[in-house]
Amino acid sequence: QVHLVESGGGLVQAGGSLRLSCVASGRTVSGYAIGWFRQAPGKDREFVAAVSWSGGSVYRADYADSVRGRFTIIRDNAKNTVYLQMDSLKPDDTAVYYCTAEDRPYGLGYRPNDFGSWGQGPQDAVAS
Repeated sequence: QVHLVESGGGLVQAGGSLRLSCVASGRTVSGYAIGWFRQAPGKDREFVAAVSWSGGSVYRADYADSVRGRFTIIRDNAKNTVYLQMDSLKPDDTAVYYCTAEDRPYGLGYRPNDFGSWGQGPQDAVAS
């Protein structure tokens, strides 16, 4: 079973940047689909970004329309870590952010039920 821990949240001004980290342990996640979700107060958990392995050294990523062009999901397989680089933050991005993983090569996931392992340290990210 893979164990995930997030870090890097904080408070920034609108237009600023944050980088969230998701460190995996227990398994090598190079072949896993990794996702980021977020949940704002009073709202459902929603998809932010995901990246999956497509064979060899090729990975593919996808993003929610609301963050496309501003957020980037980055894998560092040597560190068993996935990052979510968040730029041009808006107040609407304020939420608790969750990292998640699933042993599923070739396939992304867009729903919380598509992933089985969730981070133990979800991060608050606030843009004001």
